[in-house]
Amino acid sequence: MELVYSGKTKDVYACNDGNYVLKFKDDVTGTDGIFDPGANTVGLTIEGAGTAGLALTKYFFELLSGKGIPTHYIAADIEKAEMKVKPAIPFGHGLEVICRFRAVGSFFRRYKSYVKEGQALDGFVEITIKDDESGDPPISKEALEIFGVLTVAEYDIITKLTKRISEIVRDELAKKGIELYDIKLEFGKTRDSGEIMLIDEISGGNMRAFKDGKFIQPLELTELVLNRS
Repeated sequence: MELVYSGKTKDVYACNDGNYVLKFKDDVTGTDGIFDPGANTVGLTIEGAGTAGLALTKYFFELLSGKGIPTHYIAADIEKAEMKVKPAIPFGHGLEVICRFRAVGSFFRRYKSYVKEGQALDGFVEITIKDDESGDPPISKEALEIFGVLTVAEYDIITKLTKRISEIVRDELAKKGIELYDIKLEFGKTRDSGEIMLIDEISGGNMRAFKDGKFIQPLELTELVLNRS
């Protein structure tokens, strides 16, 4: 395998068969040693975070694939913290799509004059551009079309997929008495047909989930969902 990209929480390798391998790290995003799924920097290293994140990602991707939702997932090796995936064409320089069920994090900080912290948002979807220097600013459908990043049709497909995926994850967590506050997803297009598919991961590293009013750390979330504890 050839290393093609080293990210904050994963490294990407190219395979000889045209597919890719994502190597999950124990690094998680945050600031000042505190985990934050919305942060743009690596905040801390948690031993076992990589394998835990992959285990939960494998669980959710296989669940979604069984429901007919297109993803880049092929297979996973938990012990090696590696996930084999299909190649994907990104949108622009990368987009993050957040589905918010409650007003927390950066959303609350931006709009605290209009909402209360923790206020229900009914699965509100917003898209941000991946740009660490600018703080991943939100962007509108119109701007994405003007910049040639997304067509209106692609925007509508992504927002509908986001709501469906997020609701599936929310309902799955609810079976364990866990409430999903928000989740961050990423999408790309297949090289052959241009079909939009879910990429990256679905783990405790890209969502905020609470149980009995307490925030659940990434490793604990994996244990609760997969009945490891």
